[in-house]
Amino acid sequence: MILGSSSPRRQLFLEEMNIPFTKIVKEVDELFPPDLKHSEITDYLVKLKAEPFLQELKANDLLLTCDTIVWHQNKMLGKPKEQNQAIEMLTSLSGKTHEVISSICFTNPKFQVIKNSVTKVYFEVLTNYEIEYYVDQFKPFDKAGAYGIQEWIGMIGISKIEGSYENVVGLPTELFYSTLQEILEQD
Repeated sequence: MILGSSSPRRQLFLEEMNIPFTKIVKEVDELFPPDLKHSEITDYLVKLKAEPFLQELKANDLLLTCDTIVWHQNKMLGKPKEQNQAIEMLTSLSGKTHEVISSICFTNPKFQVIKNSVTKVYFEVLTNYEIEYYVDQFKPFDKAGAYGIQEWIGMIGISKIEGSYENVVGLPTELFYSTLQEILEQD
């Protein structure tokens, strides 16, 4: 398997699942049509991330590309670019519910399979101090919505989730595994 992602969390999940993989990262401008909403965004982006690999894939190669966003108040929260944006994102999530959407894309020269997973996340009300402390200490600039559920803010601020915990971390492992099984059974 080829993992087309630089995410250390996705790499760790594959390692923990004993899935052999080679990491190859190709830079892609993650731009999408403005009329896309919700899982349409992540479905589009995983396909876009697979495109630079298409000419190089061999018959037995299986490429995995992934994308995760936070969907809150009918808009997407991606990765914050700097500290103030991270603080704004967490402030907007404080005391509210949002959805984490991840899409996975398996690509081979003969096929492409795209699936997505949605998890509802409930945040407690966070103080300004808690938000600023988290952003300062954990620097969540590589995380959609400016937080990692597996980090301090998730431990103290998330009251419950509905759906896959691993999805919120960045790879819906249950969906990944069941889709991989379907692909291997068809082969």
